[in-house]
Amino acid sequence: MADIIGVAGCGRMGMGMLRNLQKAGFDARGFDVRPLQGVGNDVSAFVDGLTTLITVVRDTAETDALLFDDQAVVANASTLQRIVVSSTLSPKYVKGLRNRVPDQINLIDAPMSGAQIKADAGTLTFMTGGPANKVTPLLQSMGDTIHHMGDFGAGMTAKVLNNLLAASNTAMTRLVLDWADAAGVEEGKLLALIHTASGQNWLASGFDEIEFARDGYDPDNTIGILVKDVASALDIAPDDAMALPLAVQTAIRNLQPRRKA
Repeated sequence: MADIIGVAGCGRMGMGMLRNLQKAGFDARGFDVRPLQGVGNDVSAFVDGLTTLITVVRDTAETDALLFDDQAVVANASTLQRIVVSSTLSPKYVKGLRNRVPDQINLIDAPMSGAQIKADAGTLTFMTGGPANKVTPLLQSMGDTIHHMGDFGAGMTAKVLNNLLAASNTAMTRLVLDWADAAGVEEGKLLALIHTASGQNWLASGFDEIEFARDGYDPDNTIGILVKDVASALDIAPDDAMALPLAVQTAIRNLQPRRKA
């Protein structure tokens, strides 16, 4: 049977992933609950012959809707062989999917890092868990770095820890830039310094290319997703280690839009 790949959730990340799969010659189709150009919203057509599902939906609620409830892909896709979970979700939730998905369907967690700019370019970094060898060619068409972290769920655990660090960097980079404004230090000069000094981080180094770098907090934008990502990391945190991550969440919620220098 030919491998038919479906990408569910064709937003900022999923659309670029779908296009790069198609560009690499894979038989890939997209699905989104919103009407989008080149992407279907008919679940019956989406699951017809589907063998590999890649989920890039926003959160656990949308994942439940996709897999079990509104779209019920697990029940409706009779040819489905594997599910690749690329959304950033709670590691406990992801591991729990093994008890909800039939045993004959392989589960691989393959969350990614790199934001829209790398999704579009096909240069994402993937962190995988589970039997990922079957989907390695797919991941290679969408990214340039793959880290296999261990059993199913290990990729997601690594991802939320990485995102906790990224959220911290985002909050502190924006705070530092605000303080620089008040002190009369030019944004561009400070960012150039940070890139070559001990404060170097992903957001600061790509500040002019990362699409959400100047955004203020909104529950529905990428800055808002960072709050969710911190919550996902807290899912595996020791009880006595909550204070700093919770402070990061508060700092992100307080971010205001930053004008372009």
